Amino acid sequence: MAENTNTLDPRLTPARPDLAAAHLRGRVDAARFVDGVVRAVVAPQAPLRRRPEHDAPLDTEALFGERVTVYEENDEGWTWGQLADGYVGWLPSEALGPDGPAPTHRVAALRTFVFPAPSIKTAPLATLSLGARVAVMRTEGVFAVLAGGGFVFAAHLAPAGTSEPDHVAVAERFVGTPYLWGGKTSLGLDCSGLVQVALAAAGVTAPRDSDMQERALGAPLADPHAQAAYRRGDLIFWPGHVAIVRDATTILHANAHHMMVAVEPTAAAVARIAAAGSPITSVRRLRCD
Repeated sequence: MAENTNTLDPRLTPARPDLAAAHLRGRVDAARFVDGVVRAVVAPQAPLRRRPEHDAPLDTEALFGERVTVYEENDEGWTWGQLADGYVGWLPSEALGPDGPAPTHRVAALRTFVFPAPSIKTAPLATLSLGARVAVMRTEGVFAVLAGGGFVFAAHLAPAGTSEPDHVAVAERFVGTPYLWGGKTSLGLDCSGLVQVALAAAGVTAPRDSDMQERALGAPLADPHAQAAYRRGDLIFWPGHVAIVRDATTILHANAHHMMVAVEPTAAAVARIAAAGSPITSVRRLRCD
């Protein structure tokens, strides 16, 4: 008997009544099962939407160089697939290309330009955000030459496999970035997107949404309301929201109150969010040192 799909998180399960991933055969009911094909994101960022429509809700974004497992491409220019973090949805087909050389570097600057030639006087071809992955073929002067074409200032890149020492410092670079539901770039991002991108830069794999992060990351503090016990880097969770502890008195979070990534006094933020009907659900520590 197939598993009840109601027990599977639809955000992370590539299954529909008409189509499902082959590895789910026997677990879900579907009219057809297919093996996925790996594609690469070739746009600076690709929106993943709930439905194959440009005005459908934005659930998340895939960054340049990310691999996507594709299960279907329709005639209207949409592809249904699963991102590296497990999220499932519809992406514009034009944002994807063939799987190419494995990424050798990640974008370590908040954002960087891709130039058509090794000159800053040329008009940029694209803007890549922190966390994008690129394959570097060689260097020319101060530029890295990308496998798919284009030149990026080499100092804005870091080798794949390296990580930042402090995810809070990474998140602080986004202060002032506009709030965007589903976003995860330097042009706009939401609370859990900020956490996911900052942790990824620090070498920590995190799921996409705040409820997933609360279940998967770190260990809970015994008393989530004891603010004096918070440490830099702790994650504070509310229903549908997450913030990063910055220091003894402030937090950092992308939020719809300020409509941007903001630094806010911890006590004031906790009181404001509680007054809106959302008390803290947990505070989780990534390291116990």
